[in-house]
Amino acid sequence: MIVLFTDFGVADPYVGQVHGVLAREAPGIPVIDLFHTVPNYDIRAAAYLLPAFVEEFPPESVFICVVDPGVGSARRPVMVRAFERWFVGPDNGLFHILARRAPTHACRHIRWVPRRLSASFHARDLFAPVAARLALGEMPESELTHLTTPTGEWPDDLPEILYIDHFGNAVTGLRAKMLKTDQVLKLHHHAISYARTFSEVPVRHAFWYENSNGLVEIAANQGHAAQQLGLKPGDRLVLM
Repeated sequence: MIVLFTDFGVADPYVGQVHGVLAREAPGIPVIDLFHTVPNYDIRAAAYLLPAFVEEFPPESVFICVVDPGVGSARRPVMVRAFERWFVGPDNGLFHILARRAPTHACRHIRWVPRRLSASFHARDLFAPVAARLALGEMPESELTHLTTPTGEWPDDLPEILYIDHFGNAVTGLRAKMLKTDQVLKLHHHAISYARTFSEVPVRHAFWYENSNGLVEIAANQGHAAQQLGLKPGDRLVLM
């Protein structure tokens, strides 16, 4: 199958156009819309979110991953082999955490060039056809390379809010297995304790828990944690 992971949103025609190319290039291959609301342009947030979702998809799945503010620039198009799956997208840091956590990985610089390649929509014109070929068992023209190491702070676990869902739950870049359940998260002037699940705390009470993808998430029972606590993507956590 082919899995889409982008910051395209769902109100514009971009996702539909990618689907159209995949239907043309790989008819009959299932296409899953995993995530189209990755924070806009936020490569680092996407890099920490992506590994959390890989396990649910079968080996040999092909992920098209596009958070690409540098589209049309000198950044390279790549396909990465990790966790027995393929990941196709820009070499801009998006695959940095995925590759770090994989037991092994290999990166290939995509050399195949489509007949039509716009300057601003490589997801449709390049990454989708490449992913279609991989899903069909073909190997597009490419050469072995190394992922570019991004600049800045890229710790193993990121104590930062990455994404807020429509329930108001705040997903962080921390893997829950790296914390103890007696640890308190300090955020702004709030001290947030652990609970296993929503029903263990009073209504509208905020807590942190291990979400279904193994990440630390801040929520409120039948409430909107982001509004109640004034949370936004990029907020930093202090572990106590």
